[in-house]
Amino acid sequence: MTQQEFPILEFDADKNAFIRPFNMVQPVPGIAERCVLCFFSDAIKKILAECPHTTAAYFKTEGVCYPLYELDYKGEKIALIQAAVGSPLAAAQIEELAFIGCKKFIACGMCGVLHKELAIGHLIIPVAAVRDEGTSYHYVPPSREILADEQIVQIIENAFIEKNVPYIKAKTWTYDAIYRETPQRVALRKQEGCVTVEMETAAYIAASRFNNVAFGQILCSGDSLAGEEWDKRNFYERADIRELVLRLTLDVSLRL
Repeated sequence: MTQQEFPILEFDADKNAFIRPFNMVQPVPGIAERCVLCFFSDAIKKILAECPHTTAAYFKTEGVCYPLYELDYKGEKIALIQAAVGSPLAAAQIEELAFIGCKKFIACGMCGVLHKELAIGHLIIPVAAVRDEGTSYHYVPPSREILADEQIVQIIENAFIEKNVPYIKAKTWTYDAIYRETPQRVALRKQEGCVTVEMETAAYIAASRFNNVAFGQILCSGDSLAGEEWDKRNFYERADIRELVLRLTLDVSLRL
């Protein structure tokens, strides 16, 4: 590793870190290879009430413990876990879940939108992410953007087409300072083609690539940064949308 002007540019490919997933979790023999990471806790509760399931492991962070469920979903085994917010925890979940034994991941969650025409609940398949956070730089060499797995993007797109679900494919902006989304920064991201903003995609893609596991994502438009002021658009009152998105994501995961 060579010292750079800025520490974030000092990529180190050495996998022999002092703390590794085996310090935190153990493999689960026979765990489902397909794993859904969902940010919607209320939707997860709905699914658990319907599907036979067991608790296979736990993802623990300070003050929070997320169970890793293994579902019997439409006759197939699928792992399901509450997704943790922010790039550091997103990468940590991929690290630990991959070590536990999951190999094919798909995440679903809300994003902010940078264009007014994206109504609340509209679905977006991210094809690339602008790396305006820190975590991804510790998993892959520095670059302005990181590309999503084209094969997984195509699987998601095919499922949407077959189900006649409206969607777009777009570049997203992964950011890690929720109170620093300034007008100039938003304008710059729009100029380079970003349609959405969220806090995990770049880290998810980078950590998955580092761990040699498959990853795809479904974003659901929530709040808006497209106007003169922030519009929260009451996404958190739309439990129906969140439940539909999780069900759709579970269906897509069956194709992985």
